[in-house]
Amino acid sequence: MSERDVSPPKMPFNLRPRLVVIVLLAIVLIALVASSIFVVDQTEQAVVLRFGKYLKTAGPGLQFKMPFGIDQNYNVRVQQVLREEFGFRTTSAGEQTLFSSADYPRESIMLTGDLNIIDVEWIIQYQIIDPRAWLFNFESIPGGIGFRAMPPANDPAQDRRVKTIRDVTQSTMNALVGDRGIVDVIGQERTNIQVQAADRLNEVFEGYDIGVRVRQVQLRQIVPPVGRVQDAFDDVNRAVQDFNRLINEGREQYNAEIPRADGQANRMIEEAEGYRVQRVNNAEGDVARFNRVLEEYRLDPGTTRTRLYFEMVEDVFAGEEGVELVDRNLQNFLPLLNLGENRALPGGQQ
Repeated sequence: MSERDVSPPKMPFNLRPRLVVIVLLAIVLIALVASSIFVVDQTEQAVVLRFGKYLKTAGPGLQFKMPFGIDQNYNVRVQQVLREEFGFRTTSAGEQTLFSSADYPRESIMLTGDLNIIDVEWIIQYQIIDPRAWLFNFESIPGGIGFRAMPPANDPAQDRRVKTIRDVTQSTMNALVGDRGIVDVIGQERTNIQVQAADRLNEVFEGYDIGVRVRQVQLRQIVPPVGRVQDAFDDVNRAVQDFNRLINEGREQYNAEIPRADGQANRMIEEAEGYRVQRVNNAEGDVARFNRVLEEYRLDPGTTRTRLYFEMVEDVFAGEEGVELVDRNLQNFLPLLNLGENRALPGGQQ
């Protein structure tokens, strides 16, 4: 039987102990450097833990920590405005935003203060202002959330954080809508609900100390639920619109008639005032003329009486033609034979 060589094949290079030590030291050095440096983005803050206990919060830039897992960093985006939607979902954001056609009645259907059902869709925008509280303070919320915050990557607690925010937001919105009538919620109280919702949420989150600040609450759509309720509400809206239309038409007619009536009244007043002034002036003229005649009469009663008689006769027969006046005993003619005419007298005199 022939002998067989079972020794391991020779390496292409000589593996010396010194080389092994150098390689190991290089690996340790690389691991040391890699685990001692971390980068924080401009929009982030990093929470640093040492042996699982909070150590510090680091700002943006290149940061250092203890290597080999002694210190751990968890970066939190504090400059990003987060958003939660209720009653709808955005499927594609952009120039033409697309919304999901699915309904979320458990979120949006509410009962108003006058016992009407209403469908409210709204949005909240919030921001993380304290990364340490955001990561670690959720377990101290009254009512017992019952979990300790975990880092953002592979974070099973992240969903529970969001659920807490959504539950508090929905409870607050239900309370505000439940304090108002359906007409107020749809109409004049819309802005007040948005402002009060943001204020109340911030009060609750500050009390919980979870490091969250609500920036805005926006009501997107408020309608009655589809079905008989919406049909009845549409009928009411149409009646209100008709009511407002009739009021506007009445006001338009009022605005058209009142100025015209005021103009006519002012014209009649001015005409009456003019007639009054005319009558007063005429009366004053008659009085002045009578006084002058009276003065003349007192100076020469006979002549004045005769002149007044002739003037009266002229006025009486001013429109008559071919009238000749004689005295009562028909003895001689009065000086005025034909009133209103020029008759040639004997001798060619007028």
